[in-house]
Amino acid sequence: QVQLVESGGGLVQPGGSLRLSCVASGSIFSIRVMGWYRQAPGKQREFVARIIGGGNTNYADSVKGRFTISRDNAKNTVYLQMNSLKPEDTAVYYCNVGLVGQLGGYWGQGTQVTVSS
Repeated sequence: QVQLVESGGGLVQPGGSLRLSCVASGSIFSIRVMGWYRQAPGKQREFVARIIGGGNTNYADSVKGRFTISRDNAKNTVYLQMNSLKPEDTAVYYCNVGLVGQLGGYWGQGTQVTVSS
């Protein structure tokens, strides 16, 4: 149906930056929302950021001022620019896409982000 592929994760030092990307492909008619979630070892998956409709964005309090979500509609791609990274940002980051007129959504396979000195 819909395939999501994340990329851009890696190992960075505290204070460093990474940009994640997620490309959606397959049976896509219209994307309602694209977002990012993350899951650290032993913890529940948590919301990070999303971009909706005409471009409104929302961020978790823990990443406000440091992360920026953006999209390229022509490429069905969402990005997450992560600056001033902290060790507590270490997690697997997952892309999520919701389609217009459909309940639920689709998830990518995740990309590992490790922040360590």
